Amino acid sequence: MKRVVVIGGGYGGLRAIEKLSKYQDIAIILIDKNPYHYLQTEAYGYIAGQFDMHDVAIDLQNWCEGFKERVTFIHKEATSIDFEQKKVHLDGRDLFYDYLIIATGAKTNFFSFIEGLRENSYGVKNLERAHNFRIKFENIIYKKLQHEEDSREGKLNIAVGGAGLSGVEVAAEMAYVLDSYSKTIGDTAKEIHIYLIDASDTILPGMGQYSIDNTKKRLEALGVKILTSTFINTVDATYVHFRSGEKLPYSFMIFTGGIKASSLNDTIDNEKNSINQLITTPELNVQGQKDVFAIGDCVEIKDAKGNILPPTAQIAEKSAEYVAKTIRQRIDGVESKPFDADVSGVFIALGGKYAVGEMFKYIKVKGYVAYVLKKAITHAYYLGLRLRINTGFKNRNR
Repeated sequence: MKRVVVIGGGYGGLRAIEKLSKYQDIAIILIDKNPYHYLQTEAYGYIAGQFDMHDVAIDLQNWCEGFKERVTFIHKEATSIDFEQKKVHLDGRDLFYDYLIIATGAKTNFFSFIEGLRENSYGVKNLERAHNFRIKFENIIYKKLQHEEDSREGKLNIAVGGAGLSGVEVAAEMAYVLDSYSKTIGDTAKEIHIYLIDASDTILPGMGQYSIDNTKKRLEALGVKILTSTFINTVDATYVHFRSGEKLPYSFMIFTGGIKASSLNDTIDNEKNSINQLITTPELNVQGQKDVFAIGDCVEIKDAKGNILPPTAQIAEKSAEYVAKTIRQRIDGVESKPFDADVSGVFIALGGKYAVGEMFKYIKVKGYVAYVLKKAITHAYYLGLRLRINTGFKNRNR
């Protein structure tokens, strides 16, 4: 019986477990400092109040119990790894492995060169920060409903730093919610303005022109004020200060402008890139460690041509599937091939029942059709998690 230890219960970690769990000669242990799996791709809807907590968080203990004792969950933080002894150091104990999968993900990179950014903004990579931001958003709407005014200039401005996928989705969903509120609480809801800010000369940098153009049209129709080629210099409790010398008064700010790998990477002696992601072998092995793999956002992942792939849930899952297959091949003594994958498609949620998407380079959709396709993909993933948890409940109650 081989023991596979997975550090991190994100998209990659869970997909690797799903794939490995079908083998009777493999015992799996999942380690995570949080007791839940956070569906970060749905953060935009949760922040805007469209989704509830149960839509974005899944209990990991119950999920693991759905594998009928094939998967064990340990709710602790992995602090370091001893590759020579093949063990993971936890708080108060060591855990040995035959194969190790590092899937610790990433966190919001509150750039240190932007003074005050971390202290005065929220991220979406962390559920607690997303929850606090949701409360702030709901409070500002409540104050407008109560006709409570604040003499401080800019009370009604919401700043979204970063116009990548996360920033665009959050801005669009909040704008849609505000538009919906205007139908019930009147024009006071329209006094809340959303600013989408990015240093790039376009929103959604790196994405297809079809997605960029149609997303921009949708955001403008929702009233989002787009500021591209705009560099944030400092952030204080009242203003976002730009390099140009101008400043934007704001009520609260969310920052989605970048990521950096989790802190466990700091303890690993391996080449890393500028955002602390591990540079692995073509087989996604930590350098010099044939039995240790890294997947998802904590590693710089490239396609066969050497192009860096975006840190998305889709790529995390594809890398997880590859590593699960490779571990099976290593156990069986079969030679494995280097990792090779690309982005199959991207869907962008843009408020209400509207989305924009591109699939397989040729299929381009927008509006309700794109929304239905995106929801179908998300629902299938969520349903799989729920079914596994239901199995866990049944096993526990026998």
